[in-house]
Amino acid sequence: MTLTQKEMSLLKDLKDQEQLCIDKYTKHASCAVDPQLKNLFSQLASAETQHLQGLCELEKGTVPQQNGSGNSQMPTFTKYHNSENQDKKNDCYLCTDLLTGEKGVSSLYNTCIFEFVDENARTYLNSIQKQEQNHGKMIYDYMTANAMY
Repeated sequence: MTLTQKEMSLLKDLKDQEQLCIDKYTKHASCAVDPQLKNLFSQLASAETQHLQGLCELEKGTVPQQNGSGNSQMPTFTKYHNSENQDKKNDCYLCTDLLTGEKGVSSLYNTCIFEFVDENARTYLNSIQKQEQNHGKMIYDYMTANAMY
């Protein structure tokens, strides 16, 4: 598959956003207080790494095999704080930052889906977008379980 100049530019933007997600999830995992949140952020960093690798393959003209549609089972979270304190505020800040990022990257994928010519590439990008939406849902669920949203 030969990519257009616009598709190459959009892929660069997607790769930059995925790298930012990897960096943020990794950093925020080390800053989170709640062990469940540390684990969630680490898992999501790994998923974002897979996205970046797939985008690199796509950039070379090969549509990667889809590794799931993003419909995996959502984790459940337990409340870990009974009152407002600095740890909870810290974790809330981290979640809010990452949820905002997931909304932005999902929007960028939406734009790219409309701009790519190849149907298989669009389908692949759509599968990543669905996974990004599920990442946001996991963060939202965590925040809801801990009265942060």
